Amino acid sequence: MANIGSLDRAVRFVLGAALLAAPFVLPAMFAPLGQWRFAVAGVGAVLFATAVFRICPAYMLFGIRTCAIGKA
Repeated sequence: MANIGSLDRAVRFVLGAALLAAPFVLPAMFAPLGQWRFAVAGVGAVLFATAVFRICPAYMLFGIRTCAIGKA
């Protein structure tokens, strides 16, 4: 069922955690974005969640697999 490989998962995990925390840890840097800073946190949450569950709905939609499990 998983469609995200190890490298893809690691990149999503790190980038997701950074984007999720950045608007709250560095508010002055994201102040010019106004309320859009929460969209940055939302993108980070999606990346983080797809890394944790190893399932990307967009990959399913396009038939992409970066995971070696189940490949034949």
